[in-house]
Amino acid sequence: MNVRRMFRREKITEALKSVGALRFKISHSSLIYASLLFLILFLAFTVRLLPIRWGYYLSEFDPHYQYKLARHMVDNGFFGPNSWVYWRDTMSWYPWGRNIAMSYPGLPATAAFFYSILNALGIRIVLPSNINPLSADPLYNFCILFPVIMGTLTCLVMYFLGKDIGGKEVGLLSALFLALNGSYISRTALGFFDDETVGIFGILLFAFFFLRSIEPERSVRSNAIYAAAAGLSLGYTLASWGASRYPLGMALLFVFVLILLRRYTPRLLLSYSIAFGTSLFIAVNIPLLGFGFLTEATTIVALGIFLLLCLFQATRYIKTPRRKIILVISFLVFSAALFLALSWLGVILPIGTKYMSILNPYERLFYPLIESVQEHRPSAWGSFYYDFGIGIFFIPVGLFFAAQNPTNRNLFLIIFGLTSVYFAGSMVRLSLLMAPAFCLLWALALTRILRPFITVMKEAPIIPRRKIGFQAHVGKEFSGAFLIVMLLLLTFTLVLPSPRSIYPRVFDHAYMPVTIAAGSMPIKPDETVTDWFYTLNWMRNNESVKIVVSWWDYGYWISIIGNKTTLSDNGTLNMTQIEKVAQMFLSNETRAIEILKQFHIGGNYVTHVAIFITFDTQGSDLGWGEESKWRWMARISEKWTGLNDTGYLIREFNPDTQQYEEKGWNAIGNSTVIYKMMQNVKYDVNSQFGESPDAKFGEHFQLVYTSAGKTGEGPKSKPYSGAYGVVGIFEVKY
Repeated sequence: MNVRRMFRREKITEALKSVGALRFKISHSSLIYASLLFLILFLAFTVRLLPIRWGYYLSEFDPHYQYKLARHMVDNGFFGPNSWVYWRDTMSWYPWGRNIAMSYPGLPATAAFFYSILNALGIRIVLPSNINPLSADPLYNFCILFPVIMGTLTCLVMYFLGKDIGGKEVGLLSALFLALNGSYISRTALGFFDDETVGIFGILLFAFFFLRSIEPERSVRSNAIYAAAAGLSLGYTLASWGASRYPLGMALLFVFVLILLRRYTPRLLLSYSIAFGTSLFIAVNIPLLGFGFLTEATTIVALGIFLLLCLFQATRYIKTPRRKIILVISFLVFSAALFLALSWLGVILPIGTKYMSILNPYERLFYPLIESVQEHRPSAWGSFYYDFGIGIFFIPVGLFFAAQNPTNRNLFLIIFGLTSVYFAGSMVRLSLLMAPAFCLLWALALTRILRPFITVMKEAPIIPRRKIGFQAHVGKEFSGAFLIVMLLLLTFTLVLPSPRSIYPRVFDHAYMPVTIAAGSMPIKPDETVTDWFYTLNWMRNNESVKIVVSWWDYGYWISIIGNKTTLSDNGTLNMTQIEKVAQMFLSNETRAIEILKQFHIGGNYVTHVAIFITFDTQGSDLGWGEESKWRWMARISEKWTGLNDTGYLIREFNPDTQQYEEKGWNAIGNSTVIYKMMQNVKYDVNSQFGESPDAKFGEHFQLVYTSAGKTGEGPKSKPYSGAYGVVGIFEVKY
């Protein structure tokens, strides 16, 4: 019996030892790095959740269209006769409708794909009913959280890219800086379900894979695999975001620089061919891009770089230097002549207006619609400091260290940094492109500066045999002080409150309500602003409301949340129709009705007009609604009306300032539909704010609803943070 027990005990002991041998072994330093990375990713995730304080909603306007497209993909599948490729949305851009195939499918397809998997597993985000009618849809709730997930994953990709560039320290710091970068937080915060969510992820993933694919120490098979992954990443970006021309052009410039620096290798040709061949194959299968994408100027340059790489491969078999030079010069001259000839013949498509306005901001002066969008304005240099704080001063240092050691990755980083500065300076929205480049440069500079001092701190103390009067090397005291100074500088940017704020700079960027929860006003109220929600619910539940015209800013909300047909929306697809809507608002009643009669199918005319105005508790205009947007309406419709914004105002010359001053609306302005509508809504909210009932319309427009006034069905009007943001609905009577 004892023998049996001993035998069993030995068996159990051996079994436990074998299990112990399988334990995962990890070094102390690796455990620290993994823990720090986890904390950074956790921080990135939680910071982006802060807008939930005001409710769980989609942000801005475009994310609602992306949700609508994702909803259609889930309901009708990705392929087949009812898929999005064949869908013409008749509820937008009435009466013509919108061809949905002319949209980037990458983001909604990604969300629809992962939602379908989670839904099959029984994982759904279900919320109690609230004032937002879309909250009952689990897909809508998933789309709200999706940007937070993608922003966190992008920080993970940033770590691996930074690690390849400068080691684990650069990887960790660059991931931390991106996790807390204001520009990137604003585009990946809760609810911002738009193209940028996956765009930056795709760019960094492409850079990571492509730079690995040209490493000479890897096997050919490994290079090919990384090149294919780079091609898939770039192709995904091309299918998801219009700004994907930027990583495409940046990669072409990088390869061209490698050629100029005589760093051509057969591996470069192999990686380039696989990566760009794969991405272009994906691009031509996207309906919005199609085969016409192959004739765009950027794509033609990609083909030219490929031929140049083939030429350099051919010159490796030519022994005479003179023949090599003649062949290269002949090729360059022939390529330039062919490019100019094809451009002149119209074979090569020019760069689009929107992209050309980025390369040359002066172009925007001729396109008021592009210029009217706030995020399309040129950046002020102060905004760079607001986004990066003290880190902005480390960027030149990072460029210096990268140029001092011009590896392929550092060359790519230099090109990434310099080009992103130009585009970010050209357009506020593109500061998003600059964020990852600057985070990498900041991390590189900081690690290179601190490395010598950290090395000194690690040195074991040496006790000299005799006292030395002078030591040339830096002491530990100085090194420790320098490290403390660097830590304090980071504290100023990432921890201490911003001026006129009680929150750190990062919180100021992240702790903001989504647009609709703030009532489409740039305020941080104590509670959710309900004006737009009540208005959209009123539209959705009112069968008499069928076709609504408004300024294009609110089109997506009206068509998707309000579930009503609109004439224009945030896609700004039909410039002529937007001009006509602007002309309608800046016309008198009679002319406005004539314009509205132009939009109909089978006698179905516009039934209602919606406007949005903002004013303070004294009734003074705040400029966040139509009280300032009417100026852009005037500039956009000038070719139809013959008047810009000054034509509707009384302007008097002040000899003291030598400038014209505006004294209010003139007779033409007082007769416009937009002026009368604004006064009518103000009077409805508070008779002391607007003009007397004499300012109301005659027989064609009747105020039937204000979001918080006497005609509204919601609570009585009240200001939020001292501001009224009121939506007015007018019924059109023909």
